[in-house]
Amino acid sequence: MTMVDTATLLEDAANRIADVSRADLQIMLRRAALLLRNSGSIAFDDDIEEALRDLSGEFGKTRNDTVRFIVREWMEKNTYLPVHELDEDSDVDGSA
Repeated sequence: MTMVDTATLLEDAANRIADVSRADLQIMLRRAALLLRNSGSIAFDDDIEEALRDLSGEFGKTRNDTVRFIVREWMEKNTYLPVHELDEDSDVDGSA
């Protein structure tokens, strides 16, 4: 089961604000507030921030998603995480 992240839920609610119940909106806003309260920020040097901005634009991802991607790739490459490899007979759901 894939969990939808809070940002996606909030964006969806903003796109259809007339259809969202007050109770659902309160739940989403409380969840967002909790995440913001518990989130940490990583500050990088200016040159790294610029590179992250460029990569984020190329990948079409947010800065945080780009950082997550880079860390995951590094951890897989250095065997801290298992690598998810596909062989010739694997199903790829229409994409390779």
